[in-house]
Amino acid sequence: MNKLLFLNNDIMHNAPLISAFVACIAAQVLKPFIAVIMGYKFDRHMFVTTGGMPSSHSATVTALTASIAITQGVGSVAFAVSLVFAFIVMHDAMGIRQEAGKQAEVINEWSRILSDIHEDGVFSQEHLKTMLGHSFSQVVAGLVFGLLVGIGCTYLII
Repeated sequence: MNKLLFLNNDIMHNAPLISAFVACIAAQVLKPFIAVIMGYKFDRHMFVTTGGMPSSHSATVTALTASIAITQGVGSVAFAVSLVFAFIVMHDAMGIRQEAGKQAEVINEWSRILSDIHEDGVFSQEHLKTMLGHSFSQVVAGLVFGLLVGIGCTYLII
C-alpha cells in the first residue's frame, strides 16, 4: 500500500465516519434522559440497549448519509449506497424489529403461564427482550437528530 495514500486519508478527517459515530453515541446517551422527560423511570441500561427515543440506528445512518452528501455530492455512488442502506435500516427498525418485540411479549406471557403450571420447577422461564424496534416517531426523531449531527460534524471537520 502506498504510504503517502495512507497518510493523506487520515481517519480523523473522515467526516462521514465521525458524523456517524457521534450521532450514534449522542443518541444513545440521550435515550434515558428523554425517557425521564416522557415520564418513565431512569434506566441506565438504555445507554446500551436498542429501542427508545431517538432511534440511534436512524441517527447513525442519517448522519452518515448527510455527511456523504456534503463531502461527495448527491450524485456519488457512496451517497446512493448510503441512502439505500439508511432506508433499509429505518424500515427494519420500524417493521421487522418491532414485530419481533411484539412476538417476544407473547412468548414471555406464555412463559409466565407455563411457570405457573409447572410449579415443580421443571419449566425454566427466560424473558425475551421486548424493546427491539422503534415507533415511527422514534425513527423520525433519529432521522432529524442524525441530519443535524451529520451536517454539524461535517462542517466542523471540513
